[in-house]
Amino acid sequence: MNLAAFEAFIKVMETGSISMAADLLFITQPAVTKRIHSLEEYFGVKLFESAGRGVQATHAAHSLLPKVKNWLNELGDIHHTLSHEQEQVQGKLKIGTSHHIGLHHLPQHLRNYVQKFPDVTLDVHFVDSEQAHEQVLAGDLELAFLTLPPKGDERLSYVTIWNDPLVFVVAPFHPLAQKKHLSLEDLIQYPSLLPASQTYTTQITLAEFEKQGVKPKITMSNNPLESIRMLVSIGLGWSVLPKTLLNQDLQMLDINVQMQRQLGMVWHPGRTQSRAVQELVAMMQNSHLN
Repeated sequence: MNLAAFEAFIKVMETGSISMAADLLFITQPAVTKRIHSLEEYFGVKLFESAGRGVQATHAAHSLLPKVKNWLNELGDIHHTLSHEQEQVQGKLKIGTSHHIGLHHLPQHLRNYVQKFPDVTLDVHFVDSEQAHEQVLAGDLELAFLTLPPKGDERLSYVTIWNDPLVFVVAPFHPLAQKKHLSLEDLIQYPSLLPASQTYTTQITLAEFEKQGVKPKITMSNNPLESIRMLVSIGLGWSVLPKTLLNQDLQMLDINVQMQRQLGMVWHPGRTQSRAVQELVAMMQNSHLN
């Protein structure tokens, strides 16, 4: 029995598909099937049954999944403990970042890190902030850079690194663009383009409207902020974006509402941390203080 078989099992459980699991693992479908069969033979149970184009997990598979995840986390902790005992900073460091932070805030910091610690293999995953938060909690990511939630989880550690002002924006030719001293009531007469409702950015925005007892007219929800910026620039509605994303295609509205979100990092202090992640956390904290 090897780790590859358990990793294949988890991917099939997550995707419900042999082919998708194969794509994520960069191996062939027969290789995934072979690994699943090796688990079935080892445990003497059927883990998956055919269901249309995908596969259906059996009761045994659902029972096995949390045990496998816990075991792999414990194995990871053992690896981190051994790595921690070595003075050399090395090994694989799996981190997550939101697209916005990864594109606009992190590159120089990570460039400095990989140059300082060439023996570390940096495994960067671009995920939504909310998804990254859950993956740190589950132990799937060692560290994540994200929009910090309005209310944190007491099991996790958070450090704010960047304050990210949010502004109301429209296309320069939008009816609201040239108006002065706008209120939130003025905005609800026009369609808006906001990230999905579960995103922290939209939660911050909607909280401001709730204070005034009004609701915006949300016509479309799109997650990537760069996508929203494009849709606003062609006149499809107003939105709320980080001030850092302003360009010549957008007009900031004249409205007396101050909003900002905190961007930073989060990790699970209850899990053993590798030297690699400790050094990155320290580097980011120092850059923030400086």
